[in-house]
Amino acid sequence: MKQFLALTSFGIEPLLADEITAIGGSDVVQRPEGVHFSATMETGYQACLKSRLASRILIRIDAPSAVKDKDALYKAAKDIDWTEHFSSDDYFAVDFVGKNEHIRDSQFGGLTVKDAIVDCFRDEGLDRPSVEKINPDIRIQARLLRNEVTFYVDFSGRSLSKRGYREHSGAAPIKENLAAALIVRSGWLNDTTKPLVDPMCGSGTLLLEAVSMASGMQPGVDRVQWGFSRWKFHDAGLFKQLLDTAKTDTEQALANSKVKVFGFDMDGRVLQTAKANARSAGLGHMIEFKQGKAEDLKNQFGEPGHILFNPPYGERIGSLPELVSTFTELGKVFKQEFLGWKIGLITANVEMLSLLKLSSFKRYKFKNGPLDCQLALYNIDAGQLERTPVQADFSGQNSDFANRLKKNVKGLKSWLKQNDVNCYRVYDADIPEFNVSVDIYDDHLVLHEYAPPKDIDEAKSAKRLQEAIFWAPKILNIDADKVALKVRTKQKGKSQYQQLNKSKKSLIVKEYDALLKVNLWDYLDTGLFLDHRKTRKIVAKKAKGKTLLNLFAYTGSVSLQAAISGAEKVTTVDMSKTYLDWAQDNFELNKLRGHKYEFIQADCLQWLKNNSFKYDVVFIDPPTFSNSKRMDTTFDVQRDHMDLIKTGMKSVADNGELIFTNNKRNFKMDFDGLNLVGLKAENLTEVTRDFDFKRNKHIHNSWCIKRL
Repeated sequence: MKQFLALTSFGIEPLLADEITAIGGSDVVQRPEGVHFSATMETGYQACLKSRLASRILIRIDAPSAVKDKDALYKAAKDIDWTEHFSSDDYFAVDFVGKNEHIRDSQFGGLTVKDAIVDCFRDEGLDRPSVEKINPDIRIQARLLRNEVTFYVDFSGRSLSKRGYREHSGAAPIKENLAAALIVRSGWLNDTTKPLVDPMCGSGTLLLEAVSMASGMQPGVDRVQWGFSRWKFHDAGLFKQLLDTAKTDTEQALANSKVKVFGFDMDGRVLQTAKANARSAGLGHMIEFKQGKAEDLKNQFGEPGHILFNPPYGERIGSLPELVSTFTELGKVFKQEFLGWKIGLITANVEMLSLLKLSSFKRYKFKNGPLDCQLALYNIDAGQLERTPVQADFSGQNSDFANRLKKNVKGLKSWLKQNDVNCYRVYDADIPEFNVSVDIYDDHLVLHEYAPPKDIDEAKSAKRLQEAIFWAPKILNIDADKVALKVRTKQKGKSQYQQLNKSKKSLIVKEYDALLKVNLWDYLDTGLFLDHRKTRKIVAKKAKGKTLLNLFAYTGSVSLQAAISGAEKVTTVDMSKTYLDWAQDNFELNKLRGHKYEFIQADCLQWLKNNSFKYDVVFIDPPTFSNSKRMDTTFDVQRDHMDLIKTGMKSVADNGELIFTNNKRNFKMDFDGLNLVGLKAENLTEVTRDFDFKRNKHIHNSWCIKRL
């Protein structure tokens, strides 16, 4: 009997142990590292051909050896006669798993084993074999656990879960062995005459795995490469016999199968991929694919069956709002259309499950790649309907958030009509329990979640966010795919500009007579500070026919409005090349070109000290705090505003003025310091704060600084 180790991902191990037992393995033991079992070579080959739940199968080539340091590891590897296992002509690779006090790095352990293997060949007077990491002829795995190392040959080869049919995949396909585990846990295999429906089938992995399992097909028959192919103890004749039998059995199973399952997806392109994969697997006649939204699913399948699916997890920026709406509607659909059915879905966003308003009877934990997930199982029976009746709305009662948002929308109507504004704020944490802001950008919506206080329960906070995400697009009549969600915490300096995503999407919006580019998806801020709308208008009016300097300019919206209003010269300064390029894009959108528009990438504080040109209007909107690596010192607006204003006034013409703004809550202007240097400050905050920000008196501070 040989000793084997079958590997899989977290959560699948108990199912794999049952599968190995059914295949013929003995002394089956489930451990955290995988499933250990004893078997003949024939059963080992059968495990490779038949296992749907293993990701790889290893065969042990020696008893465990005690190892505490590098020398002991080298000796343990050197004691094995590797020339009995492969030849000098074979390319090999070493995987090392585990660590201890002296062997702390897998690469270090792997190199030590590799050196021992090479020295073994040299000691026998043979040429040293070459290392090939990507596609070796034979792969060795050394596993170090509790100061004992065990050496294995990779018997099956990597990626045993790959069935060989997949031509393409969707955006986030699950691996076939995880799909197989979900199908087993769902209970559908107990009676495959019942319908199986995947309402978000993507590239079809779940359904393809389901029909091939139900038909009795052996998943390894189409595999081309095996880990044991160049191993000297491989019995090629025996394996060919087993493979031929497996192919014959699979062909018969395919011919006799009457299984029928159903897949739906809203993306027609992904469905084409699913159909191609089904044809490639020879299973196209068993799966009926149709385009449609999951929340529009109707019961057209006859007797009660199973719904099993792998919805998006909301990891992608912007996808969570769509997901909240979908989950909320799905719960209603299941209770209205699928009485008597069993529902199963896997998600990494466990909070979403509460939106279904269903009571699960079982939860299983899995890993989908790096993500911790749960498979939730539900019975849609009379008891379910009694416990969780169909709700008429999100919460089954009036939503305080929804009512406040409706009130705000009504209150803004007259102002919007008079001012022709299409980018504005409709809600800003008006109700403390719903700590979010809601902004409109033309036909898009941006929802910012502020970090909740530490004493607020995370589950409650998540539920309130879900409620806000659910209601905001409905009340504002905006499609869920045009909603961007962002989590906002207290930021320091330019960290508010940190990149979140790399979609590089942009949207063109209009403010007064200006066109501006905004990005609602890739950064915490969008490229346009809505609270400074009136500030931009005021500065633009002051700069008409005059010169303007815009410092800490961000995407140059103040510069742009001034240029459109007829400023004689506009200088835009910011440290970020990204935002200066963005500012120039805004100028190009409005066909503003020429030498009088200047864009300078520089540390604004240092640039001010060196500047000699005098401007009629200087606009300074510094960060609250900055410790940029490109600055020699830190900047704190409360501590340093006097120095900044004094330095800034050196660039102001004799009869000019400096507009100073910031968004520090409870900012205190140093009037005494201003008087000492011959300056006076007029508070413009109430003037620059527009109607849609009237509820937030701390959104920003604005001052007009002039000489006495």
